Amino acid sequence: MTKTTVRGRRKGRLAARGKFASLAMSAAWLLVFGAGLLFAFGSETVGAEEASSEGSVYVVPVHQTVQSGLASFLDRAFKEAEEAKASLVVLDVDTPGGRLDSAEEIGKRIRNSPVPTVAFVTGKAASAGAYLALNAGEIAMAPGTTIGAAMIVDGAGNPVDHPKLVSFWSEEMRAAAEMNGRDPAIAVGMVDPSRVVQLEAIGETKEKGEIISLSAEKAAKVGYADKLAGTLEEVVAWQGLSDRPIVEFKPSLAERVSTILTGPGISLILLIVGIAGIAIEFLVPGFGVPGIVGLLSFGLYFFGQSIAGFAGMEAMVLFLLGIGLLVLEVFVPSFGILGILGVAGLVAGITMGAYDTGNALQSLGIAVLVAAVVVAAFAYLFRKRGIWNRFILEDRLTKEQGYVPQSSREHWIGQAGVAASLLRPSGMADIGGERLDVITSGEFVEKGRPVRVVSVDGTRIVVKEIADDAPNLNKG
Repeated sequence: MTKTTVRGRRKGRLAARGKFASLAMSAAWLLVFGAGLLFAFGSETVGAEEASSEGSVYVVPVHQTVQSGLASFLDRAFKEAEEAKASLVVLDVDTPGGRLDSAEEIGKRIRNSPVPTVAFVTGKAASAGAYLALNAGEIAMAPGTTIGAAMIVDGAGNPVDHPKLVSFWSEEMRAAAEMNGRDPAIAVGMVDPSRVVQLEAIGETKEKGEIISLSAEKAAKVGYADKLAGTLEEVVAWQGLSDRPIVEFKPSLAERVSTILTGPGISLILLIVGIAGIAIEFLVPGFGVPGIVGLLSFGLYFFGQSIAGFAGMEAMVLFLLGIGLLVLEVFVPSFGILGILGVAGLVAGITMGAYDTGNALQSLGIAVLVAAVVVAAFAYLFRKRGIWNRFILEDRLTKEQGYVPQSSREHWIGQAGVAASLLRPSGMADIGGERLDVITSGEFVEKGRPVRVVSVDGTRIVVKEIADDAPNLNKG
């Protein structure tokens, strides 16, 4: 039994080592492939710099949620416009808003650019979108468009009335408005529903509980739109640049993919699938679909964060190092030290590859809990399909494997013999012509006294002293 157990454990350990090694190798190839995609997609640009001449007008779309991917895209757009010595950057704004931290980053980039900027609102400039427009040097609005409604809301769209957050965002909007000579009270009224704001130019008053949202016509009257224009050509003509070439700056394929992958919900899903896939793979014999899907999810996570400008090579190296340490834990027992360091490397790589470390840790915690539920459900549903085989000793004690089973001793029950030694309570007895190790129920039996086998328990033969004249005495 001992020999079989050791062999079974060794076999399970080798299988686990092979699984870890296969997983690590696949992870390495996947991330190398992802790095190649990163290089290929990252180098795909519109070629604006080559196509444009000095003094061009750059038109940059802002048609998505204000978040990390948009910040990276706009930074690239302004950088190319500055290098090309563009005459003007026109931000084509149509966004429902988004993250305040991303809006702050983008607003700072607009303010610091040496290239003049016009925000052309072609849809709506709501919430964080209004903040971006206010940071531009001038604002043009198409008929039927709106600007404002910058109240802070949570992920579910519910108003956030935290005094410090409302005060901070109100001051950010106020500063952006004052920078270009606009009425700061209106900007604050777009954020804080507790303020009463007089809109004398249009004869209206914003009461408590309301927030300001202006149509293009009203925005023009209160000084929040410098020009009403129906087309881009009108905006360019208004700036006196009709003779300049227009360069439409568009997101690359990688940036479009990154915009999707870096969304809060998608990032969380990728983490859940990645963790669940890897965990399930360790429960399924052989490397298969769950492991591939898990690694692909992690690869997409790092790809999206890298294109957005958040995950550098150090994050990927930490992630790979974490996998390597987990593999070493299998080959080099370290009482869990290497395993702990490996998990720390994985966590560090994932969080370093995110825009906000605190938010990434929260998302990672949620992902671990959800993945645990998924793994538990998977294990329960497929419990009869061999998932647990790697934890179970599969070797059989067969004659073909060289094991000889212990012969049954049940045939000794009822046979009689004599004690070959003093039984106190164990000793030797001569039964049926064989010397056997026997034991009594606790009483002592003198050597030479007749005994009879009363029971057999595994390898134990229990005997009891009998009288000399007992019938059917079999002395062998």
